[in-house]
Amino acid sequence: MWSRPRYSLFFLTLLLLSCGKEMPTLQGVNIEKWKADKNGCLGYRQSIKASLASEISKLKGLAEMDVIRLLGKPDQNELYKRNQKFYSYFISPGPSCITADSASQKLVLRFNAMGYAQLVSMEHD
Repeated sequence: MWSRPRYSLFFLTLLLLSCGKEMPTLQGVNIEKWKADKNGCLGYRQSIKASLASEISKLKGLAEMDVIRLLGKPDQNELYKRNQKFYSYFISPGPSCITADSASQKLVLRFNAMGYAQLVSMEHD
């Protein structure tokens, strides 16, 4: 039979594991190809723009580190006042690409001071 400390530890672990938000899956997005298409230079991100647009609401509320785990390091990041951060992932070829668009489209996430995605949108430069 289980001793009281072991029994308590089991339920504490179970409680902690059940509290986190589950990582979303983005339908129609191959995450490995997404991460390989840094700055949108290879064209994969642009080819899935419609699928991504229908799935971006799943990113709202995610913690900053969860977004990085899911989408990889951002192509651009900006620290704003009051510890807000902006992460940008280029959809169309960004400025560092050979085939850069004059008006690049990007996925932008704004994180609040607590580190959670507060605003998620697709924007043009």
